[in-house]
Amino acid sequence: MKNPKNILITGASSGIGAALALEYAKNGVTLLLMGRDKNRLREIADKCRKKNANAEISAVDVTNKNAMHDAILELDDKYPIDLIIANAGISGVSGGVEDPIEEIYNGFNVNVYGVLNTILPAAEKMKKRESGQIAIMSSLASFRGMPSAPQYCATKAAVRSFGEGFRGDMKPYNIGVTVICPGYIRTPMTDVNNFPMPMLMETEEAAKLMIKKLTKNPPRIAFPFPLYFTIWLLGSLSPRLTDWIFNRLPKK
Repeated sequence: MKNPKNILITGASSGIGAALALEYAKNGVTLLLMGRDKNRLREIADKCRKKNANAEISAVDVTNKNAMHDAILELDDKYPIDLIIANAGISGVSGGVEDPIEEIYNGFNVNVYGVLNTILPAAEKMKKRESGQIAIMSSLASFRGMPSAPQYCATKAAVRSFGEGFRGDMKPYNIGVTVICPGYIRTPMTDVNNFPMPMLMETEEAAKLMIKKLTKNPPRIAFPFPLYFTIWLLGSLSPRLTDWIFNRLPKK
């Protein structure tokens, strides 16, 4: 979608979500910003308003299915959503046996069910209007389960697969669906990593690239390309050949 007017972004209080909000902010645009931290949401909303955008905030936990459903329908009634970006997510630590079980479940609740709680209510409204666009934030980590972060890889693989299938389901209603698979981006999520992050991108640069690509409604946005190709290639090979590589990676 080239010129969305009403844009809903989850995880908008920091990182990629905040950067996307600030890049989209301009005269005539309404930004519906969702996140758990109301104070940080207010700060981002104020910055967007200074760029002449209208901004509304909703402090809602994406794992709360009923609260998300009600909040999104209420927002859509006031501002029919043109574009929804399901960006909220967490990385966890490693998701392996050394982690508390609750952390693993929480990762799936936020990264998978949080996405569904975001896009499904909006999709029903978009279907009635026969217009709209949905963007789902996945990751290059979705192309191969890694011992360093099995929980994170699995959740991002789930939403990538769902989004790619959902795109065909929504096409008859003139609704675009794009899955975004970024590499390493400088955010609070990656700031805690104590290992090399190849081709690390600044948040603003990544947000601009996503916005530019989303105007063309592609099925997938994956970047940076060299890292994407490398991960895709390794993911296409037998685990018997690649386990020795991935088993040596540092844990998140």
